[in-house]
Parts: sequence; C-alpha cells; structure tokens
Amino acid sequence: MSRANERLVQFRNHVNAAWKLFLSLLKRDWKLSDYPLAVRKHEIDPNYPGTRLKQHRYSVAIVNWWVMAGSGDTKQQALDELEKRFAAEKAERMKTGRPLPRPGTHVPVEFASRRRVDPHSELAEDFIRRVLNLEWAWISDESSLWDFHSSDDNRALITKTEEVYGVDVSDIESANLSEILERIASSKKIVR
Repeated sequence: MSRANERLVQFRNHVNAAWKLFLSLLKRDWKLSDYPLAVRKHEIDPNYPGTRLKQHRYSVAIVNWWVMAGSGDTKQQALDELEKRFAAEKAERMKTGRPLPRPGTHVPVEFASRRRVDPHSELAEDFIRRVLNLEWAWISDESSLWDFHSSDDNRALITKTEEVYGVDVSDIESANLSEILERIASSKKIVR
C-alpha cells in the first residue's frame, strides 16, 4: 500500500473512531457494531514454511484497540472471530467489574503479569539469548515456548534447554516459560 493510501486509511479510521465515539454517548451497553472497525486484506506467502500457524487473508480489528482483532480466510470469518473475542472480553470485564472501553477511544495495551518471571530476570535474559537465540524479548508469566517459533512442536527448544542448562523440561506440557525458568532455577545446574 502506498504512503498516500496508508494516510487515507488512517484518516478514515480517525473519522470513523470520532463518529463512533459521538454515537457511543447515546447509549451505555455497547455491541461490536458500535465500535469502529478496520478491515485488512493480506497477501498469502506461498513460501511460508510453517504449518502450525495459519496465514489468513483477512483481519478485522477495532480501531484504537488493536489487540482486539480477528482473522480468517474471508471477511465474514474474521468478523465472526472478532465477535467471539469481543463477547469473551465483555463477559470477563463484566465479571471483574471493569467497564468496556468506550467506542472510538484509545485503549492502552495491558501487559500480562511478570510476577513469576521477575525473580528470575537474569536467568530469563540468559534463556532468551542462549535458548531462544534472540537478542531481546519481553516475556510474561503467560509466555510459552510456542510464542517463539512456528514449528509443529517444541522439541528443538526443549532439547536446547537441556543442552544449555542440563534440565529436562519436556514434561511441562504448557511449555510455560515461567514454569521452565522456575525449574531451571531450582535445579542449581546452571552452566555458563
């Protein structure tokens, strides 16, 4: 997409967000249709090597709330997925007493807790470099090995973890990084 087209899309999204914000003042119980939506069509890469993560032709996101999105092979599939995610978020917010963001407003990104990762911050940095083979990554208590590759299984990273730290983590079915870090830290077999 050319820069001029990108600016036009951004302008339209901005105007649509302002309009939806104005309309939201007229009611209190918002549905997905009350939010400004941005539809994107993606090119499918025929050379994509992964099989676990599917490429989708369409994505639909709520403008100014980009983590609230859906994807699919058609616009309708993407909208249906977004509708499910929106309904789940609305139910969760009602349960916890947090209001839904007003349509058209900017919704800041909420980071997951690092309560379990932080006590092992040096180990986490070492793990990121030596096992994930990255210079830097942000990980939370909800991060898993699955977040860092597109393979069909975690074997390569589990094997690398055992090579680097001498710790078998293959029984941690969730592949949760906070659990893996806790196991490595408790093993006292950290090799530098």
